[in-house]
Amino acid sequence: MGPELIILAVGGVQWLASFSLLLRLRVPDPGAGARGMAREVSIIIPARNEATNLPRLLPSIAAQALPPCEVIVVDDDSTDGTGEIATAAGAAVVNPGPLPDSWRGKTWACHSGAAAASGRLLLFLDADCWLEERGLEKLLARYQGGALAACPYHAIEKLHEEASAMFNLIMVMGVVPQGLFGQCLLIDRESYNRAGGHESVKAEILENVKLAGRVRAVGSSTAAMTGRGMIAFRMYPGGLGELVNGWTKGFAAGAAATPAFTLVMISAWIGGLITGVVAPFVTPLGWIVYGAFALQMIAMQRKVGAFSPLCGLLYPPVLIFYLGVFARSLGPAGRKATWKGRKLHGA
Repeated sequence: MGPELIILAVGGVQWLASFSLLLRLRVPDPGAGARGMAREVSIIIPARNEATNLPRLLPSIAAQALPPCEVIVVDDDSTDGTGEIATAAGAAVVNPGPLPDSWRGKTWACHSGAAAASGRLLLFLDADCWLEERGLEKLLARYQGGALAACPYHAIEKLHEEASAMFNLIMVMGVVPQGLFGQCLLIDRESYNRAGGHESVKAEILENVKLAGRVRAVGSSTAAMTGRGMIAFRMYPGGLGELVNGWTKGFAAGAAATPAFTLVMISAWIGGLITGVVAPFVTPLGWIVYGAFALQMIAMQRKVGAFSPLCGLLYPPVLIFYLGVFARSLGPAGRKATWKGRKLHGA
């Protein structure tokens, strides 16, 4: 067998194997109705200087056909009028007080919000998200107890945001179907309390990863899915520098926490993408391998965000960018970062 047939065979096997990852990205079918459950939901929003984002999130909650029982904004020492904006929108505002030693800002805010909430179900939402039309109803229709997390659909408004494509995909692939995302997490209070809540992960950069293990350890289930049609967000709209620093923060640590089989599958898929780039240099038929991976990339990207088809069709620059930032994440920059103006130090 010559090198042409070898690379075509290897590329074909890698492409077929990657379909299991594509299937993970589908939104599960809804279950029983959610009409009664919405009245039991307390939405908790940790917020530190979120005056730009709250005017998008809070109206999207108010517009839900099935509203929650309460909306709590935890104003973590903001200086931009976050609390006033939340109050004007009708949300309850909680002041968590000074950040205690050994806590991170987000875990402290979530802990404080949960303590103030009255609902049986706690829905933690990042302030840069927004609910889609009937998004809460669709989320609750897929809730089967324990903890359920949805990765918000990535809205793209600027060209540099296309560079998040590989990171978004790998983040979702690594978490679904049984991990937890931090941006949108629904959990019943009993499971939350028995797992120790955010206090049990108070110092973790990737608190969602650790919290998933805590919830399962007390016998409750965890589930994760893509949030298309339910919840959306923009990531790093401030520019390429913000994007690089954001993805550098803890990305290698997140990869290390990925289940071994999933990590092998993701590595094989990345290997297939590289095969697709190399194949045309070995044989003209290699363009078939490249085209197959490009089309698969387009299909995958549409599951997690509004990425341009060109981003998938011309995927090598996106792949190279991902590999470069991932390498940076392995070094000191991946263990030290800032979040909302506070320094974080990874373990």
